[in-house]
Amino acid sequence: MGYDLRNKKVVVTAGGSGIGFAIAEKCLEAGADVYICDISESTLNEALKINKELKGTIADIGNSESVIKFFEQVYKEFGRIDVLVNNAGIAGPIKALEDISVEEWKKTIDVNLNGMFYCIKQVIPKMKEQKSGNIINISTRSAQLGMVNRSPYVASKSGVLGLTTALTRELGPFNIRCNAVLPGGVSGNRLEMLIANMIKETGKTRETIDKELVEFVSMRKLVDPKDVGDMVVFLASESASIITGQMIAVDGNLEWED
Repeated sequence: MGYDLRNKKVVVTAGGSGIGFAIAEKCLEAGADVYICDISESTLNEALKINKELKGTIADIGNSESVIKFFEQVYKEFGRIDVLVNNAGIAGPIKALEDISVEEWKKTIDVNLNGMFYCIKQVIPKMKEQKSGNIINISTRSAQLGMVNRSPYVASKSGVLGLTTALTRELGPFNIRCNAVLPGGVSGNRLEMLIANMIKETGKTRETIDKELVEFVSMRKLVDPKDVGDMVVFLASESASIITGQMIAVDGNLEWED
């Protein structure tokens, strides 16, 4: 069953690759007009080349001035925004807490949590005026399970859950919905780089690492970025018109995480 996003104006941050690009393409397939941003000019250009229906521009979501300029461009192009998908995020340092610099901590929080605040702040006034809107925040299942040596990432993504809960109550009376999607381990370029490093550092075979990656996933498989895109399309559609304030995992049931 497909979900109808015709006449919807959708914004996807960090939509040039990975989960963001999959979300953008799925929204286009459902009939939406989609505007993306990315911090990388080459990544953005490649995405716009691959799918010529997409519109987009460069933006640094961790920088409030860059975000303001980005949304000025979107409103100039689209006139309104029906759905904001806050996807931009970084992995942050992989270190024990005491070894993390203040700069590394601040950078992770700035992009993963503050960036969502910057974006949401830009769309709320007009969503209130139009008496409708939909905010979908991409968090992670790790926010509920925790991860060793990933404290800035987990803290920032846990903050996303709290922000989603608070906004649900604040914006509900204006017919604005807010949900969070929590992916598990997602296949793609980022994971491939991680696997390459694991093979180099541990000497384990690719087969062994692939098995270990899904050992604590009930369905014993990774998430396809398109699975996240499908969930976002559902939440953005009228089929989910009464669904708000939810933290929805797309993870094959991640039982534990090392």
